[in-house]
Amino acid sequence: MPSCAPTGGGRGAVEWDFRERMDFLYLSIGLIVLVVGGELTLRGAIGLARLLGVSTAIIGLTVMGFGTSAPELVVTVRAVLTDNVDIAVGNAVGSNIANSLLILGVGALICPLVCDTRAVIRDGTFMIAAAVLLCGLGYYGVIETWHGIAMLLALFGFIGWSYLHDMRTHDPAAELHDEFAEETVGVPQRRLVIFAYLIAGIAGLVYGAALLVDAAVSIARDAGVPQSVIGLTVVAFGTSLPELAATAVAAWRRHTDIAVANVLGSNIFNILGVLGVGALFRPLTFAEDIAAIDQWIMLAAAFILIPILVTGWRICRAEGAVLLVLYAGYITSVTMRL
Repeated sequence: MPSCAPTGGGRGAVEWDFRERMDFLYLSIGLIVLVVGGELTLRGAIGLARLLGVSTAIIGLTVMGFGTSAPELVVTVRAVLTDNVDIAVGNAVGSNIANSLLILGVGALICPLVCDTRAVIRDGTFMIAAAVLLCGLGYYGVIETWHGIAMLLALFGFIGWSYLHDMRTHDPAAELHDEFAEETVGVPQRRLVIFAYLIAGIAGLVYGAALLVDAAVSIARDAGVPQSVIGLTVVAFGTSLPELAATAVAAWRRHTDIAVANVLGSNIFNILGVLGVGALFRPLTFAEDIAAIDQWIMLAAAFILIPILVTGWRICRAEGAVLLVLYAGYITSVTMRL
């Protein structure tokens, strides 16, 4: 148990234990509400886009990866607004590490992930460039507001360029975006149902994020654990559950190219979109351990995918198992800092 627990026994100890149990309960409820809210928002957004006549290519491009990162975005905004910046930055960095190692590892165990060369090169190159940018900002020590604006402009530029490229060519990435949009199940068709999904989903995201962040801060405070560690582990894992579900389903259906593209898109959005929006509210400072260790692990995890994909442009089950071992080792190393 945490060393900061009351040692005198009696009523104070009982109250502390009850509060600790409630914090973990709120954390669990927050994760569940967050994931459900993200899924409702995702399906509602696809339904709205179809209702407005938006092409399947642009639906797939913006929703694939980006849509599943809605929990990271809302949690980061909540953390920033409540002056818990370490959780915000740790969440984004930890989510990318989880995406590259845990989620692709699980997907590869379900079904070897075979990827299209040109589609992965385009999105993968931009993902690595975004990771290098974040490491540069981490070395600088802070993401200023103007950095956030530049990051969002870069994200919008990438989306716009990708869309125009998809429309003008028969690039495999365009087919991938179409496939993702068409394969998403449970999408509402009626106008009233679409807006009900969106309202319920956004409400779930906001409420779930509030529960998750507040409980995580309370646990970190009572246990004497740095907020950055909570953000890198518990919060990052929880907000990555939508990506895990989407990748597992895609791998199970043998749509392995979608599984990989989902992770690449999510990693891009976590850096440029999530942290870019967070920096609009206030400058985001990097905790010492994140700047010195974790952001470089995130970059290494991004680069580690390149040789795996180049060797036949696939991630086999053995390589997936290695990714899972690496993630387990990373989580172990984080907990050893306590």
